[in-house]
Amino acid sequence: MPEQESRSQAIQGITQVDRLLHEPARLLIVATLYPLEEADFLYLLRETGLTKGNLSSHLSKLEKAGYVAIEKTFRGKIPLTIIRLTEEGRQAFDTYREQLRQIAAGLPDRD
Repeated sequence: MPEQESRSQAIQGITQVDRLLHEPARLLIVATLYPLEEADFLYLLRETGLTKGNLSSHLSKLEKAGYVAIEKTFRGKIPLTIIRLTEEGRQAFDTYREQLRQIAAGLPDRD
């Protein structure tokens, strides 16, 4: 019974993960930004394969949550959008990764 209880707790842990980060496109954005100090919009566009509108929409949600900071500026006369993962965003991603590790560790191996 303790093994079944442990497995049940691991499965229930899935409901505790950050749903904002758990969405595949936003997870892709945050995972791409995580090792970087900053990235521009075009870099994220290339790396994620998202459309401009989709990337923009997901960045807005991440910004509203405080996970990314967006700075709009110019390089000469060309608009430049710089995106940075905030400390809150880094902590949320670290927590998310640890939760997934714990969930995976609590699941039984396939017989």
